[in-house]
Amino acid sequence: MSEKVTEKAILLCDKGAKPSQLKVMSQDFCLIENKRIATEGDIAPELNIPNFGVCSLTQNTCCPAPAKWQKTASKDTINNFKVLTQDSSCQCSLGGKISIQFKGYTESHQVS
Repeated sequence: MSEKVTEKAILLCDKGAKPSQLKVMSQDFCLIENKRIATEGDIAPELNIPNFGVCSLTQNTCCPAPAKWQKTASKDTINNFKVLTQDSSCQCSLGGKISIQFKGYTESHQVS
């Protein structure tokens, strides 16, 4: 089963030069290891998803343009937003795919 994702999860873009760290702002009361659980509401460029260095498509500094998160939890929600899982990803409108490399914590917390 897939596991929940928290703030400080490590994100990768397949067109970026470096990883970035997810910032969770969609809620502030559901925690794992004192870190906020991420939801599909955490998708704002730079606010939630920092840049990935230099974009290999534009050859300039990355300006994330994420679309909707895919492969979110089917049942688990917080504030009517589906919870992100370690399998979640989203497309960047410039052509990259943003995925989760590390869920942000060490315990096991599976989604339903």
